[in-house]
Amino acid sequence: MGSSEMKKDSNFTDEERKSEMGITEKKENSNKKTRRRKRFSIFPRFACMRLDDEVSVVETHSGECSFDVEASQNGHAPPPPHLLVMVNGLIGSADDWKYAAKQFVKAYSRDVIVHCSDSNCSTLTFDGVDIMGTRLAEEVLSVIKQHPHLQKISFVCHSLGGLVCRYAIAKLYEQGSARRACGEEMECSLNGSADSCVEEVSKRKIAGLEPVNFITCATPHLGCRGHKQAPAFCGLYSLEKVASSSSWLLGRSGRHLFLKDCDEGKPPLLLRMASDSEDLPFISALQSFKRRVAYANTSFDYLVGWSTSSLRRRNELPKCRNLKKGDKYPHIVNVDEPTSVSNQEETPTEAKINGRKSNEMEEAMIRGLTKLSWERVDVSFKGSKQRYFAHTTIQVTNYCFNSDGADVIQHMIDNFAV
Repeated sequence: MGSSEMKKDSNFTDEERKSEMGITEKKENSNKKTRRRKRFSIFPRFACMRLDDEVSVVETHSGECSFDVEASQNGHAPPPPHLLVMVNGLIGSADDWKYAAKQFVKAYSRDVIVHCSDSNCSTLTFDGVDIMGTRLAEEVLSVIKQHPHLQKISFVCHSLGGLVCRYAIAKLYEQGSARRACGEEMECSLNGSADSCVEEVSKRKIAGLEPVNFITCATPHLGCRGHKQAPAFCGLYSLEKVASSSSWLLGRSGRHLFLKDCDEGKPPLLLRMASDSEDLPFISALQSFKRRVAYANTSFDYLVGWSTSSLRRRNELPKCRNLKKGDKYPHIVNVDEPTSVSNQEETPTEAKINGRKSNEMEEAMIRGLTKLSWERVDVSFKGSKQRYFAHTTIQVTNYCFNSDGADVIQHMIDNFAV
């Protein structure tokens, strides 16, 4: 009996040991899992995995690379009346605006349809501002034909795309007049009778639609020829001269950016685009928009300088000590609200043709463009790991690598006039 009891006890202890070992193994495995989770949490989660999909978005390809983005309509909801055209920069594509397009549609699902342009992508961006602008104008007209319900139009452009848009809207600009009946409270300037009284109303349209927002991001409005307008050359005059003489490497677009073009003895194209020329009403087209906004990188943008993208003289740039970051938009450091239009004397045409010094042409462009009111939004990615890609981060070209620019896009959305 004693021996049998001893065997049972030994078996029992073995079972207990096995069970205890099993429990400890489970604990070790669970500890390993938690360690793995902790280790995994140490690595940064890519922001591209955290997109908000509360509003379903539909992408419709309207060309080889272009696409329209709009919210999926439930029931018999009316189609959005506002067309937002997004235009890429040098060697860009329609995909560069994919993140921003979805965010705009999610914010204004009933009001906005976004078209990401593809008429000037990749190497087509070397063809020149005028040719690219003509292509964009034709593309906009074809999009409007596909959506006959549209009533309003806005543009959001990046880098070179801003200059292309300025040319395109001049091609699409329409100015007409309409006569409407005067109201009872209106004073008639004709004969004082309310029955036959009519009022002459000026209508300014872009491709037949009401122009609302014209927004540029890191756009070289003054070109790249001026001193420190292309920060990649470190402000060295010798490098700037070499770059200017090598502008042909970027095709006609390069000659336009560095103000090296001279077609039939005319001033450079960007200089002509700072006023209403004989060819196209560049300033009148810009003036037709309710809002004109220039987003500019204050630093770490090695392609487009702060001055040229914000339409300021260098001595007018805000002091760095006055730049402050906010909580809602951590990378928006300064916002200049639109001021009253300045009545500056226009540079005579002969002086524009003969005065080919970069500082004189730059001053002429500033005077022409600042006759209109502009909202200026200064952006700084200082302290961000993505600061060295500021030129693409301001646009959120790729959300995985440019996610810090999401608050800039949100700022556009929150201030967008529908």
